[in-house]
Amino acid sequence: MLRAQAQEKKQISKYDKYCFKNVKLEDAKERIKKGEKYVIRMHIPEGTEIAFDDLIRGTITFHSKDIDDQILLKSDGYPTYHLAVVVDDHLMEISHVIRAEEWISSTPKHIFLYNAFGWELPVFAHVPILRNPNRSKLSKRKNPVWASWYLDQGFLPEAVLNYLALMGWSHPKQKEIFSMEEFIREFELKDVSAVGPAFDVVKLEWMNGEYLRKLRIENLELRIQNYVGRDYDRTIITKTIPLIQERIKKLSDYLPLCEFFFKRPEKYELDLSEKKGLLKKIHLSLQEVREWKASQIGEIMQNLAKKEGVKNSEFFMVLRVAITGKKISPPLNESMEVLGKEECVERLKRII
Repeated sequence: MLRAQAQEKKQISKYDKYCFKNVKLEDAKERIKKGEKYVIRMHIPEGTEIAFDDLIRGTITFHSKDIDDQILLKSDGYPTYHLAVVVDDHLMEISHVIRAEEWISSTPKHIFLYNAFGWELPVFAHVPILRNPNRSKLSKRKNPVWASWYLDQGFLPEAVLNYLALMGWSHPKQKEIFSMEEFIREFELKDVSAVGPAFDVVKLEWMNGEYLRKLRIENLELRIQNYVGRDYDRTIITKTIPLIQERIKKLSDYLPLCEFFFKRPEKYELDLSEKKGLLKKIHLSLQEVREWKASQIGEIMQNLAKKEGVKNSEFFMVLRVAITGKKISPPLNESMEVLGKEECVERLKRII
C-alpha cells in the first residue's frame, strides 16, 4: 500500500513511522510479552542530513526524508544485511569499504549505525559498475560474468586481471599491458573514475593474444597441453606452437586451427571432386621430394603450379584444403613438414 502510494506520487518508497508515532513503548513491550511478533527498525531523525566523503566521488549528502527506517532485526530474530554487514565489518576491522555504486544509497544507513554504536567509520569508495560496449548494464542473466567462463574460453588469468585493472582506472603512463606487481605499485584508489567503463570482450581477446605472444614457447606449450587435455600428443603440440603463436588470441583457438595435425580431415571446406587431376600431379611430385623441409616443399609446389599454369592462390588453396580440410590454417609448407611426408602423401591418396 505504502509502496503503491509512493510510486503514484513519484516519491521514494519508505516506511511511514506508523509504530513510532502511534504505538507507545510500554504498549509495544506488553504486546511482545504476549508473543506478538515484531521487527526492530532504524529511526532516522526527521529534518537531518547524513554526509560522507567517498574516496572516488567526493562528498555525498543524503537528506533524512530520502532514507528509509530500515528493518534491522526481522520477526524471526535474524538480522538483515544492513545490520549484519556493519557489525561484521567492524569486528573484522575493515578499513576500506569498496563496492559498486549501486550501494551508495545504502551508505547513509550504514553510517547511521556506525554512529549509533559509537564506532569509527571506514573509508568508503563506490566504484562504477561495468557496462557493455553499448553502455547497457552488464548482467549475469545476459552476459558471462563468472571467472570459469573466461577460463573455459582460454583466457589467461593474468590477461583478465590486467584488463579488469583498466576498468575505471588508467596507468599513469597510459600503458595498457603491465604486470600485477606494476599495477599494485601504481594504483591509487582515488584515481578510479566515477564513470562506468565498457567491458569489451573483443578488446580482452586482443589483450589475451598479446599475452600469448609474449609467452616462452615451453610455457605456451604447457598451457595449451593443460587446456586441450592429455589426449593430444605433446610432441606435435611442441612442433606446432611456432606456427600458431602469432595467430591465436585464446587457448581455445588452438584446436580449430591445429586439429588436422592430430587426425585426418573427415570433411573439406572446398569441393575437390573436380581437382583430382591436379591433386594426382601434386601427389606424384611430393613423392619425389627427398628433403622434407618447408622450403623444399614450397619450391617444388610453386614450380608445379607454374608448370600447370595454375595461379599460386588457387593451387595452394586446393593443396591446403586437401591436407587440412580447411581454407584457413597455419602456414601450409611448415604444417606439411610437421605432418611428415608419409602422412601428406597418404592424405592426398585418399582423395584421388
